[in-house]
Amino acid sequence: MERIDYSYDPVTLAMPVAEEIMRLIIEKGSLPAADNLRELLKELGLEELYTGKGVAVYRNRYLVTLLFPREALILDVISASGELSDGLEVIVYHDQELDAFVVEIVPANDLEYEGNIGLEPAIIDEKTLELKSSPVFGHFEGGKVGFHLVISEETYERWRESGKLDTCPICGGKLAWRGREAFCPECGYGVKVVEP
Repeated sequence: MERIDYSYDPVTLAMPVAEEIMRLIIEKGSLPAADNLRELLKELGLEELYTGKGVAVYRNRYLVTLLFPREALILDVISASGELSDGLEVIVYHDQELDAFVVEIVPANDLEYEGNIGLEPAIIDEKTLELKSSPVFGHFEGGKVGFHLVISEETYERWRESGKLDTCPICGGKLAWRGREAFCPECGYGVKVVEP
């Protein structure tokens, strides 16, 4: 996957991280190791500032990220300015009741958006490694009019089948579609569907 560093806002980092973690789980059949996430964060343009017992700290010009590699992997992404209201948490764990691996992005501020970023968590069956949910994860690219969440055709089809195609996967607002692109007037991000 070609990664473009547009990590200037917590969601622009959390979405591609969640997408890559989901891909790694499906490929390997287990939760990724903390080292996999550390390498991924470096590939996405973050500098490792500290690695100690139970925590690793990363930073770029705009974001500070804390990685807690425990039984559940937790990645906190906040603005480097210290603004916590737009902070996000990527949580990766094995759900024994569901017999599944779960990857979800939860907003730190539930008052602005109740639910998951990406509309719903990725739920991956532990035995078959099939995706049992319809997450809308992707990466961000700049365009003529702002930034777009770029998603695959496969992600788009799952999203369409879920019946939530008009709901913005970033803020929960209402999307306006034009062909293979959509725009959300509430958060200002667009969504673009690309061929594999």
